[in-house]
Amino acid sequence: MAIRKKPNIRCPWAGDKPHMIRYHDQEWGKPVHDDRRLFEMLLLEGAQAGLSWDTILKRRDHYRKAFARFDPTKVATFTANDKKRLLKDSGIIRNRLKIDAAVTNAQAFLAVQKECGSFDRYVWQFIGGKPRVNSRRTMADVPATSPESDTLSRDLKKRGFRFVGSTIVYAFMQAVGMVDDHLNSCSAKTRV
Repeated sequence: MAIRKKPNIRCPWAGDKPHMIRYHDQEWGKPVHDDRRLFEMLLLEGAQAGLSWDTILKRRDHYRKAFARFDPTKVATFTANDKKRLLKDSGIIRNRLKIDAAVTNAQAFLAVQKECGSFDRYVWQFIGGKPRVNSRRTMADVPATSPESDTLSRDLKKRGFRFVGSTIVYAFMQAVGMVDDHLNSCSAKTRV
């Protein structure tokens, strides 16, 4: 008798594109505590503003090359010539404000690391140090912001970060597992 494998049920936003499915299954909603990965997701979420996550995710490998493998120390020293080079790079979103923000955010990121010991320690304090596992039945139940993303957004802006409105910050929090918004029916849902 053959054993039937239970089908993988995913959040609808993952769709049927392999890169989106991989991201949904392996990354989204999983806690991240590595500062470089946190910087990567902060930069990518800012780049997504006004676009789809699919658009950014398809360019992720190129972003890694263009932005020094998301090393905030290197990105913080990008010059006007580096920015001009990036504006000509068809592998990324060529938006002057977003490119400028990536450099500014790298500088602010390093200042937070210096003050708090790590960006990880800083950012996770906004949710008490452990992931918020939410109970969502439908995509309509998933908010665009939360009181925590509002507070974190305000604090990031106060520290000089750009492209960190509450909606972008909430997406960042979901991406790095500070918030688990997988639907209750999703196979990737954290079970508590």
